[in-house]
Amino acid sequence: MNFGIDRLLADPALRKPLEGKRIALLAHPASVTADLTHSVDALIAVGLNVTAMFGPQHGVRGDLQDNMMESPDFTDPTYGMPVFSLYGEVRRPTAASMDLFDVMLVDLQDLGTRIYTFITTLRYVLEAAAEHRKAVWVLDRPNPVGRPVEGLTLLPGWESFVGAGPMPMRHGLTMGELGDWFVDLLKLDVDYQVVEMEGWHPDAAPGFGWPTERTWINPSPNAPNVMMARAYPGTVMLEGTSLSEGRGTTRPLELFGAPDISAPAVIAEMQRLAPEWLAGCRLREIWFEPTFHKHVHQLCNGVHIHAEGPYYNHDAFKPWRVQALAFKVIRQVYPDYPLWRDFPYEYAFGKLPIDVINGGPGLRTWVDDGEATPGDLDAMSAGDETLWSQQRKALLRY
Repeated sequence: MNFGIDRLLADPALRKPLEGKRIALLAHPASVTADLTHSVDALIAVGLNVTAMFGPQHGVRGDLQDNMMESPDFTDPTYGMPVFSLYGEVRRPTAASMDLFDVMLVDLQDLGTRIYTFITTLRYVLEAAAEHRKAVWVLDRPNPVGRPVEGLTLLPGWESFVGAGPMPMRHGLTMGELGDWFVDLLKLDVDYQVVEMEGWHPDAAPGFGWPTERTWINPSPNAPNVMMARAYPGTVMLEGTSLSEGRGTTRPLELFGAPDISAPAVIAEMQRLAPEWLAGCRLREIWFEPTFHKHVHQLCNGVHIHAEGPYYNHDAFKPWRVQALAFKVIRQVYPDYPLWRDFPYEYAFGKLPIDVINGGPGLRTWVDDGEATPGDLDAMSAGDETLWSQQRKALLRY
């Protein structure tokens, strides 16, 4: 099984169009080859003229833990080349930085969820490349959660840095395929190419998207394993709530809780209200004390979503619905619970974070409506999921 970077390095014919060109690399800590060499080192070792690097959210080095922590530009100490942050003073490449290369290689490990900001960075890079007549090559990598689709489609006017376009929360595409979609959606006149993977089977056990023979490297600090990636299309919504998503623990974004909820009560009501939504995982009561972030140094009672081992059913697991159900139950069991946070999430002023995350108010409205049922959420989302599944068929490369 070869990722795009591995194929580019192994095949001189693939690299030939890059000879004599100035190369930029958009990368992060998970941008590594099969033998765990970082892509920038490997590309330079085969003789390519890498003149600049770009880093997404959390930085090229992945050193910034929390959300909305901006990275500075700096000079790479090994190669002396400039490293530009696309999550600092700017979110889009500047004209000055675009002048330093002819072709940008994008080698980012995604998580398969709309809100993961590397998707938006890819869109912005493609738009800048079209404007400045630069080429973009995506060195494709797996979608670690495979092909399933789930969630509401982002509504017009709700675009943000965590919502790059009208897709459901769990989109089921690779970065290379997403690039194809952006080029078509935005009608971009850009030299765009994908160095495809070889031997990726997104529906195959046991990885179901992630090839188990490859080492997992955190693409961001709180993405420590495949189980987190599986739960993330749901647990990411916790960032818009007062509940802890487990930041400051060893299993971030696989669990949720707070000092003032009863996890057994929440689990029991979730199982009563919509047991079919829990078929692909196992819920377990957990106690934890975050070392930073929400409820820091407070003992929290919570729920661990186990999407692993014998409890994981790839086709049945619905992480977005699982987390939505938890919100619904907390709203019912604790009617006055201050569930929704209110701050400018990813600098989207005047909108509740939970709505920015979901690309509209639909999910929150369903949670807060005491008469709304799980069937109502199914009915609301099913059309979006079916339409996206049809629209993306032409994009699938694997």
